[in-house]
Amino acid sequence: MPAQLIDGAAVASRLRQTIRQRVSTLSAQHGRAPGLAVILVGQDPASQVYVRNKGKATLEVGMHSIEHHLDASTSETELLNLVARLNNDPLVDGILVQLPLPRHIDSQRVLLAIDPNKDVDGFHPINAGRLMTGQEGLVPCTPSGCMLLLKEALTSPAGMHAVVVGRSNIVGKPVAQLLLQADCTVTIAHSRTNDLPAMCRSADILIAAVGKPEMIRGDWIKPGAIVIDVGINRIDTAEGKTKLVGDVATQEALPHALAITPVPGGVGPMTIACLLNNTLTAFERHQRQ
Repeated sequence: MPAQLIDGAAVASRLRQTIRQRVSTLSAQHGRAPGLAVILVGQDPASQVYVRNKGKATLEVGMHSIEHHLDASTSETELLNLVARLNNDPLVDGILVQLPLPRHIDSQRVLLAIDPNKDVDGFHPINAGRLMTGQEGLVPCTPSGCMLLLKEALTSPAGMHAVVVGRSNIVGKPVAQLLLQADCTVTIAHSRTNDLPAMCRSADILIAAVGKPEMIRGDWIKPGAIVIDVGINRIDTAEGKTKLVGDVATQEALPHALAITPVPGGVGPMTIACLLNNTLTAFERHQRQ
């Protein structure tokens, strides 16, 4: 029986609806809506699209969208000064600096300058440490989305063996921590793991986040496994066009997996929805201070 396709767009839509209702209630209680500030430096076309989509989604759930579009020649000092002002602005609950930044700006220094309590991307080392130690913090958006999609296919992942292929600070490491918190037994693998196919075949839950198109083949999937494919890779087709594929060879995996996220339409739609959820969380914590 072919695998169930986990509909990320539908899950994201439900989450945005829940956020919209919560924002309406909280805005009435506190006299203002949550505020998300997004900073874009330069004219990178893909980044412009991302920022535009984030701004639109922010407004659709009733939040206040604050966008700062800066010239590519903006200095690192000027950017850091803007971040400092947003850190101190009581109407700003979340701050996101769109990456990549121009080469003359140290991205890590900028991300470290964001108040961890407004770090809605969840990239600050303090938030990473809070996640590692099970404390209250802001969790990176894509890993949060992965866990919500996993819940679509499983009543509980407790006791299952989860294999995460990928060790990035953005996806691999944080999603491994979330799986541990969900009582999974977790293995982090990567492109240099000895006998990676055998490791993948041991997984009840397989999270593919290695960034290589269709690297994980169908016969690497354990029968009945749940597969969450984080990869978004654009490849050329025989017809001279391009298409998006994941890190998993989906058509090969369908006869093996119990459920799998498609690409596109799986993890991708969850990222902005989880960003909005982080902004709402930051707002609620801000009101408690």
